[in-house]
Amino acid sequence: MRPKHLAIELSKLQPHPCTSVELEQYATEGDLASYWMLGVDQVDDVKGKHVVDLAAGNGILGLATLMIGAAKVTLIEADPDVLDVAKINAKKTTERFGGEGQTLLATVGNTPIEFEEDVDLVVMNPPWGVQTERADRPLLEFAFSLGASAVHVMHSAKARHVQAIAKEYGYDAEIMLETEFRLPPTYAHHSKGKATTPVRCWRFHLPGDAKLLEDENEQG
Repeated sequence: MRPKHLAIELSKLQPHPCTSVELEQYATEGDLASYWMLGVDQVDDVKGKHVVDLAAGNGILGLATLMIGAAKVTLIEADPDVLDVAKINAKKTTERFGGEGQTLLATVGNTPIEFEEDVDLVVMNPPWGVQTERADRPLLEFAFSLGASAVHVMHSAKARHVQAIAKEYGYDAEIMLETEFRLPPTYAHHSKGKATTPVRCWRFHLPGDAKLLEDENEQG
């Protein structure tokens, strides 16, 4: 599927309600989700795999992988109202594209989480810890504990701790994408119109499984 076509399909999903500034709820735009997840497919081939989307929001990342061939996607979200949106989107996506879309209400780090199948890939755009310091840490640690062949993470380009956490769990890092993440004036504390912030999309992989060019890996 081409990026434009995938972005169109993602635009049909019910949007993230973005009601909690404490949980740093910012929606990932369809164009970015499409481009990034198709890149994930290029390097890690999602076809037939079980993908876990942590801090899933409306499910846009995980469901994108389902649209391009993943066998099963598990969407994990801490906000029950947002999870209701993810459930609607998962049902719509599986009816059209097949596969299995599972949703799970859980606060990673506080709620025990078990999977029936092995986890092949993890994708996530977690809270970055801007509102609540270290809010991303339980999600990152859980992601790296699952034994997936690769963990794909979008995070602030300013973050310096993500690689260190990954290394503790035996993962090496490479940068797949550097871009601007749009921040619409969703919450009352935003005094400007649309703003952007630089982000990096990381691929964390097991040693010996680098897929990107060496000069890209040396960034950061």
